[in-house]
Amino acid sequence: MAYYHQRNSRSPIAEINVVPFIDVMLVLLVIFMITTPLLTQGVKIELPKTEAKALPPDQKEPLIVTVDATGNYYLNISAKPSQPITARVLSNLVSTQLAPSKAAGEQRPVLVRGDKNANYGKIVDAMVLLQQAGAKSVGLITQPGSENKKAG
Repeated sequence: MAYYHQRNSRSPIAEINVVPFIDVMLVLLVIFMITTPLLTQGVKIELPKTEAKALPPDQKEPLIVTVDATGNYYLNISAKPSQPITARVLSNLVSTQLAPSKAAGEQRPVLVRGDKNANYGKIVDAMVLLQQAGAKSVGLITQPGSENKKAG
């Protein structure tokens, strides 16, 4: 503790050294800046561009099946969402996820993200698998794009 000398009294000076706190904050900032890009996960695909309405925000988290350009299936709720899964595993996972929502009387949204370069048959196969697993309706995810101009 430091003492301040005045004429006839000694009183303590209350100061807080903020330099160590600034050092800690800068280290944390650097750590977060480095780790944030590494947290991005998912499968890189190119979605077709079109104009469509967005989903209402009050819905449950949707089941999203991704079909990449080579025809592999991915599911957002699987143990490893960035690892391809087989059609049988996809069907089993989706049916187990949809069973509780059927009992509750509400349907969980089921969506398909298909790469624009993917074989159309693989996307349709994914939609058929989802319907066989218990999905009442299956939606398609697109990327918002410029409005198509009609030639007149």
